[in-house]
Amino acid sequence: MGNRLYLFMLTFLSVMGIYAQKELPIKVRDSQVKPLASLASTSLQQSLERELMSNPKWKALMKNRKMAVGIVDLKNPEEAKYASINGNYMMYAASLPKIAILLSSMDALEKGELKDNQTIREDMRLMISKSSNAASTRMIDRLGYDKIQSVMTDPKYKFYDEERGGGLWVGKRYGGGGATNREPLKNLSHAATVNQVCRYYYLLANGQLVNRERSKQMLDIMGDPELHHKFVNTLDVIAPSAKLYRKSGSWRNFHSDSVLVWGKNPNRRYILVALIDDESGEQIIRDLVKPVEKVLRAGRAQVANN
Repeated sequence: MGNRLYLFMLTFLSVMGIYAQKELPIKVRDSQVKPLASLASTSLQQSLERELMSNPKWKALMKNRKMAVGIVDLKNPEEAKYASINGNYMMYAASLPKIAILLSSMDALEKGELKDNQTIREDMRLMISKSSNAASTRMIDRLGYDKIQSVMTDPKYKFYDEERGGGLWVGKRYGGGGATNREPLKNLSHAATVNQVCRYYYLLANGQLVNRERSKQMLDIMGDPELHHKFVNTLDVIAPSAKLYRKSGSWRNFHSDSVLVWGKNPNRRYILVALIDDESGEQIIRDLVKPVEKVLRAGRAQVANN
């Protein structure tokens, strides 16, 4: 009886510690950060498909591989759940892959390949929060394409993996001109898959990008976005007190967004990523938030009732 009570209390305190977390990165042991693929939830997947496919336009876009969506439920980080539609389908992602430049920059700073100074800090913030093309191009020129590619294909991350449909890639300056280094599968200059972007945010939330200190710096740069469109436009209304970490992109018909939502209440803690090739993509991304939150609520209610 004593051992049972001890184990119960230990489990209870552990769970309460997770739920009581207020700040990111999440405080969990490295061994508890699992590969994203292992977090795939059949029930969450079915619920996501059912909800999004109920919209005829979205269904047509997803069937034609012009819309990809991924979600990670972080209510309980030790039991995170993942689902996606067209998750490994790589698309042109405009400015969203600037998160690849951010990680490559932090890796270079950690290794002493870049000298840390206020100018670089300001450029990283401008590149992410305001999506400045000029700041992004300056960071690309400081790093070089080979450095960005080496970080994206690093076995530690594999954010670009040819065997899994590609992923995050930056192979062209955001200001025009200069050499290019397009990715090998589709010859895209700025690419992403929702699976790899979800992995990026999942590892970032758990302090696994470079190290915990650098992950915290990246979160600080990505927090409080200054562009209030797409996901943020809706979240400003329905979750004004939630902390948002975000990067989006748009070019012609290509619209993308990615956000880590960290609410005061653990019921609103999740990652959401969307890539869309459609002229109404910006509005679709705004409209995605509520049905996705509905899917998350339904999944949590189902677990609670079991």
